[in-house]
Amino acid sequence: MTLPYPQSIRLAELAVELQSCRIEDLFARETERSAACTIEAAGLRLDYSRNLASAEVLAELLSMAACAGLDELRGALFDGSELNFTERRAASHTLLRAASAPSGLAEEYNAVSNCLRKMAGWVERVHTGQHTGWTGKPIRSVVNLGIGGSDLGPRMVCQALTPYRFEDLEVRFCANIDPAELAARLCGLDPDTTLFIVCSKTLRTEETLANAGAARDWLLAGGCSAGALGQHMLAVSSNLEAAEKLGIPAANVLPLWDWVGGRYSLWSGIGWSIAFALGNQRFRELLAGAEAMDRHFATAPPSENMPVLLSLLEIWQVNFLGARNYVIVPYSHQLRRLPAFLQQLTMESNGKRVDRDGQTVPYATAPALWGEEGSNSQHSFHQWLHQGSSPCPVDFILPLHSDARSSDRGRRLVANCLAQAQALMTGRGEVQARDSLLAAGVDTAEAERLAPHLLIPGNRSSNIISFDRLDPARLGALLALYEHRTCVSAQLWRINCFDQYGVELGKVLSDAIYRAMQEGGGSFDPATDALLWRQNA
Repeated sequence: MTLPYPQSIRLAELAVELQSCRIEDLFARETERSAACTIEAAGLRLDYSRNLASAEVLAELLSMAACAGLDELRGALFDGSELNFTERRAASHTLLRAASAPSGLAEEYNAVSNCLRKMAGWVERVHTGQHTGWTGKPIRSVVNLGIGGSDLGPRMVCQALTPYRFEDLEVRFCANIDPAELAARLCGLDPDTTLFIVCSKTLRTEETLANAGAARDWLLAGGCSAGALGQHMLAVSSNLEAAEKLGIPAANVLPLWDWVGGRYSLWSGIGWSIAFALGNQRFRELLAGAEAMDRHFATAPPSENMPVLLSLLEIWQVNFLGARNYVIVPYSHQLRRLPAFLQQLTMESNGKRVDRDGQTVPYATAPALWGEEGSNSQHSFHQWLHQGSSPCPVDFILPLHSDARSSDRGRRLVANCLAQAQALMTGRGEVQARDSLLAAGVDTAEAERLAPHLLIPGNRSSNIISFDRLDPARLGALLALYEHRTCVSAQLWRINCFDQYGVELGKVLSDAIYRAMQEGGGSFDPATDALLWRQNA
């Protein structure tokens, strides 16, 4: 069943009509298509011309967005309305990077400003050596302890902006409760020059608490006294009491408000590790880039609005063309963690099956989002993209210029990206395949036999999001672009992109199973009981 909007009927008809159309035909039919399907905002350029979507499709999608309350969504996102309707909270993450106080949100804006000032003060003292460890040595390493939104965003940003990192301070990340990860992150570090940041809104996240306790034990075993733990441990949390139990005084804690969802939080105190890694100025540039995209999203008409168009194309692919996967391919080694970050942003936000009225939706919501850096991905899953039986839309992320891009290898990387987008669109027909075999010296009979195996159907959609250089401002804009795309898609699907109840059940069950492992007894399902018996044997 399609979406509950009157435009869905015509869009479903257009989806059937376009089955006999090729994207190249759309370029021939719409003579200005390339220019019409390219927009720029906040230092980014989106080319969506290679989508199997006609001008009429886009017009119907834009009409559907208006019917779904797009303008109301944009207002609610910036005015502090109760957008997170299941938890009865605002979703005001845009306030974290606002350049000035929005009307009616002066108190919240001042709280954010105070938080950023406190964060900046700590970063400055560590960078200048004013803050030292218990032996008087300057801090040389920062380890971020968090998981999900408290890890993926900061880790990805620090990796993406490696050329901008502060040289005298190493920043590492640990998320997994598996002891092997923390052991690897602590390898080579000295307790007297290491600073930990414990990131958890409630300080009840099992993985983060376990790693924080292990980090505390590591400091104590290294000679730090319990009274000096405050020189080596910071926290981002709303639970000051739990922080105090870890040895972290209130002066070392940054707040995290209930109107900030974890996967939308890297702009808050959760970004402390980013500020340590890049410095305060670069962190402010990251925020400014996101704020520029916020302004574009809030003010640009929908037909020229980058997040809106990305969302509508996602809706078109998923609900009318039947896509069940969405692939992100950044042609940048520095952005290799971007697919993982966007995976959480999209699938944790929009992986829902109940609408705002509590009714099961009769249509598809978020597709499975995944990806890998190019050109490595070309030797992994591009075979499936080009010749697989399930057409899948792709977003190519392409920084065009940098010192490395001026080299021959850099130009080859850009060429690879453009070639993949072209190949997805144009494909290779059977005649073309046969002729290429004959030109290579293959005899006629063999060419006839092999030609079907070389056939690539093409007509597969992709977007290219390009920008001049990968710097803090453009990265901030890119991440805010996908945040807003996610929110718009949720509005059209009539779901809440800000809660995450599906994450909680496994945590509850895990506690019960862990107690059974520790204390014995307990009975679950037969398969779980069998594995528990083997674990305890």
